[in-house]
Amino acid sequence: MGKSTRRVAIVGAGMVGAGCAYSMINQSVCDEIMMIDRTYDRAVAQALDLSHCMDFTSTRTKVYAGTLEECGEMDVVILTAGANPKPGQTRLDVLEESKQITREIVERIMSGGFDGIFVVAANPVDIVTYLVREISGLPRSRVIGTGTSIDSSRLKTLLSEVFSIDPRSVQGYALGEHGDSQFVAWSHVTIGGKPLLHILAEHKERFKHVDLAEVERKTKDAGWEIFTRKGNTQFGIGNALAYIARSILNDEHKIIAVSAILEGEYGQRDLCIGVPAIIGKGGIQEVIELNLTEEEERKFKESCTIIRSGICKLAETV
Repeated sequence: MGKSTRRVAIVGAGMVGAGCAYSMINQSVCDEIMMIDRTYDRAVAQALDLSHCMDFTSTRTKVYAGTLEECGEMDVVILTAGANPKPGQTRLDVLEESKQITREIVERIMSGGFDGIFVVAANPVDIVTYLVREISGLPRSRVIGTGTSIDSSRLKTLLSEVFSIDPRSVQGYALGEHGDSQFVAWSHVTIGGKPLLHILAEHKERFKHVDLAEVERKTKDAGWEIFTRKGNTQFGIGNALAYIARSILNDEHKIIAVSAILEGEYGQRDLCIGVPAIIGKGGIQEVIELNLTEEEERKFKESCTIIRSGICKLAETV
C-alpha cells in the first residue's frame, strides 16, 4: 500500500467485473486495473473496451489483461468470479461450486506473492469471504466481502422514494446474511439525522401509507427481481465494489456495511456476516457494534446460524 501507483486486479471479467471496472475508471479510483478471466480473450476484450473510455474521463486509468499469478504487485484484488444460482435456487445452493472456484483462484493468487487486500463479491458472499480468509491466511482486516453494502443502498433508495428525498439523506443498514435471512435494523435508520421510527410516530396520518415490512421485503428481494428479469445484477454491485476499493486506496475511513469476520463483536466468532465497519488503507479498521433491539438481536443470531451452517458443511474440505 506504500507504492504511489494504485493497482487493482479484478478476477472475473463478466458483467459484475466489467461494471466494477467501469465504475472505478469513471470515479478515478486507481491508476491501473488488471482484468483476469478464465477465458483470457474475454479479459483482453474487456480491457480494450474499457481503455477506450479514457478520452472521455477526467483521469487516465491503465487497463490491461493479466493472470492470477501476476497479482503479487496489486494493492487490491476484487473477486467477482463464482457460480450463479439457477432459477429457483438461493445463493447458498451454489456453495459447493463456489468453493472449488474460490480455492483455485486464491491459491494461485497467493502463489504469486500477493500481500494486499481481497474484496469479495462472489456468492454466497459471506461464506466465500470466510473461505478466502481461510485459504489465504491473511489477517481478517484484509479480507472484505461486499456483504450487505448493496442491500443497504437498496434500502436507502426505497426509503428515498417513499419520503421523496435524496437517498444520501438516509442513513441505515441492512444487516446479516447477504441473502434471505438479512434484516433491516430499523432502530438505527435515520432521515436527516432524525430516527425514522420517531418520524413515523410523530406524523402517523401523513405517513400512514408507509409499510416497513414491505420496504424490508423489497430490500431483500431487489437483487432477485433484477436477476429474474435480466439474468444478472451489475451496476449497483459494481459501484459498491468501487466504493469499497476507493475507501481502501484513499484511506477514507468510510463506514460501510461489509461482510466482515467477527472476533467477538455482536457476541459472535469465526464467521463472516454483514455489519458496518470502518474501511481504510489497511482494510477493515474497526467493526462497528450497533446497539440492537431484542428483536434485531434475534434476527442477527438467526442469520449467523444460517451462515455458520454453510461454513460447517465445507469445514472438512477447506
